[in-house]
Amino acid sequence: MATIVLSPYDVANFPQGGGHFWVYMQYAQGLRRLGCDVYWLEQFRHGKDPARLGGRVLLYTLGDGADAPIEYVGVTQAVADAVLRRADLMLNFHYAIDPRMLACAHRTALVDIDPGLTQLWISTGQLRVPSHDVYFTIGETVGTPAARFPDCGLRWVHIRPPVCLELWPYVHDPRCKAFTTVAGWWSGKWVKVNEDRKEVCYDNNKRVAFLEYATLPEMTSQPLELALLLAEGDVEDRCLLERHGWRIRDAREVACTAERYQAYIQESRGEWSCAKPFFVRLQNAWVSDRTVCYLASGKPVIVQHTGPSAYLPDGEGMFRFSSLDEAAAAFDTINTDYERHCSAAREIAAAYFDAEEIMGGILSETLS
Repeated sequence: MATIVLSPYDVANFPQGGGHFWVYMQYAQGLRRLGCDVYWLEQFRHGKDPARLGGRVLLYTLGDGADAPIEYVGVTQAVADAVLRRADLMLNFHYAIDPRMLACAHRTALVDIDPGLTQLWISTGQLRVPSHDVYFTIGETVGTPAARFPDCGLRWVHIRPPVCLELWPYVHDPRCKAFTTVAGWWSGKWVKVNEDRKEVCYDNNKRVAFLEYATLPEMTSQPLELALLLAEGDVEDRCLLERHGWRIRDAREVACTAERYQAYIQESRGEWSCAKPFFVRLQNAWVSDRTVCYLASGKPVIVQHTGPSAYLPDGEGMFRFSSLDEAAAAFDTINTDYERHCSAAREIAAAYFDAEEIMGGILSETLS
């Protein structure tokens, strides 16, 4: 039995993010179903309450400075060190992890879930990533001639965002009314790039993308709902969306736990969503971890086109739009034969995003 240490980013510090938790749990569950002994290792900020976490969870804190001591929360240093020394693989999602956390594992692998951006951050010195044995990415164009960004001199191994099909079963209910999504609004995401020897900042928040499609409800009879992380200062944006016909829900209400996030998706008719602006600009063929949950649940998806793909379907179960007209037309196509598109959605998840198959590929690449 292989021992795998999973190193997610900012889950324990964001306990109300049910969807964020599922990003990493899909990997953990896929590995467990292959017989792996899986541990969860995560940096934890002081002032948070770790009481609800335990078992195979190793939380640690760091002080300031490169040589700041590593202190574990709720587990002794000896126990944590023993787990890390026993690890056959550390599967790391925390790009700027302290290199000392990688030193004990027999093999290490980085998983890039921000394709294009990760490479831009590394190449411009905005992100310092410690050396790993293997570099995985969910971006289909990363490290290929089609990429619009550097490969940083690294060999990138392509994987797809996984979904545990057993935990995300097919749920068909033609009575479900709204196409939905769950998203942040402001996340402080600005991208710095060098253009004509000048540093330029671009807004990469979901807000920019969604507002471009604010009038979509006026072009279709299909009910549309957004579960958003809005702040007090977003009243004007919310009013604008509601004037155009969007239903707005509080993501803290509908997706505050892993269970509620899953229920919200399974009670939806399907997903409609935008990508972050730079994913469209970079044409990285990215597909969301959230979208694969909709697909596995048998919910058709209508998602923004992020670039040509060798495998992503477009037209049955999954639609990729680049304009308001394309998005609106997709609702009509799906609703004309809803059950067929629901079945196709599940088939897409099973064919391309099965967590066990993807984790098997990761283990083969790293441990063989």
